[in-house]
Amino acid sequence: MIAIFKRDLKSYFTSPLGYVFIAAFLAVMNVFFYLYNVYPAQSSLSTVFNFMVYILIFVTPLLTMRLFSEEFKQKTDQLLLTSPVRISGIVVGKFLAALAIFAIALAVTLVYVVIIAAHGQPNIRELLANYLAMFCVASAFISIGVFISSLTENQLVSAVLTLAVFLVLYLVDTSGFGADNAILNNIIYSISLFVRYTTISNGVLTLSDIVFYISVAAVFLFATTRVIEKKRWS
Repeated sequence: MIAIFKRDLKSYFTSPLGYVFIAAFLAVMNVFFYLYNVYPAQSSLSTVFNFMVYILIFVTPLLTMRLFSEEFKQKTDQLLLTSPVRISGIVVGKFLAALAIFAIALAVTLVYVVIIAAHGQPNIRELLANYLAMFCVASAFISIGVFISSLTENQLVSAVLTLAVFLVLYLVDTSGFGADNAILNNIIYSISLFVRYTTISNGVLTLSDIVFYISVAAVFLFATTRVIEKKRWS
């Protein structure tokens, strides 16, 4: 697993992909931070973190589209599948490599905290809750992208499908579908990747929220492992 992690992490920086992801993510976040914190002299970063969740809809496909698709296209998946690494180790190694790239981009946003601390009093509890929750949210998003990447050898198809899935999930959350049915509305909320984050952004972080996002990641990584195992024996 460690070897796969190092290999894929290095590949992000031997190609433009890692730089493009980090640059795109930070470019948008910097503009939003200026508009909602610097310009109005606002010390709370909750709005910025709320926006960050929606930015993940568009940047996560860039991060995950090549993880397995490129292996299938270049036929290097046969080398992976015949290596002494377990399938689960391959999947987790690739997942962690993508998550590490996101963690690097997220770490750069700590500059926002420094800027706010220099001119005001940041809410440390709120910041810790948001950073922890954002890492958990990204884990869920990336795991979905990894799963979709395992279904096709075309990187573009992988990216488009991942984006489509995220947009559908977002539209279901915001369309009001099930609003007239309390049971259906509760079900939609319970599986929502977006709505549940609104409470977290205000510093209210519960164990159930963390478990939810970790569970989503675990389910999709398990599903990816099953897909790769099926390809191995087909």
